Amino acid sequence: MREVMTKSMARNIFYGGSLFFILIFLALSAHSHWYIVNSENSAKLNDSVVRGKHVWEKHACINCHSIMGEGAYFAPEVANVMTRWDVLDDPDQAFEVLKGWMESQPTGIEGRRQMPNFNLSDEEIRDLANFLIWTDNIDAQDWPPNDAG
Repeated sequence: MREVMTKSMARNIFYGGSLFFILIFLALSAHSHWYIVNSENSAKLNDSVVRGKHVWEKHACINCHSIMGEGAYFAPEVANVMTRWDVLDDPDQAFEVLKGWMESQPTGIEGRRQMPNFNLSDEEIRDLANFLIWTDNIDAQDWPPNDAG
């Protein structure tokens, strides 16, 4: 190899490298699309889950909680909250537990982080519970890394 790189050598390296990384980008994009389209959890998406997502967004839950690692870390991760509460397979029990939790907030215990009471209706709590159950069923590839979130 020569000690000095010519303009044509630099141009060939640039175009070859650019083409290589464009192909890698396209392959990763296609893989991501395939993974999303073939997700088994998309079949479980119903109106209640969608309304629950709207409740999540309307009250800006992500400002305190994280969901699948995205969001704030002031409050616990909620991607696996239904598993932690052992109500993943029982939507009615999940509703009852979530309703009890939300209506007991804030606890007023000094020195603890407090969740505000949003005064949600039973329908909103049920939709939110269904959204959290749906989220808990996503294959998050072992996220969160521990049971506590």
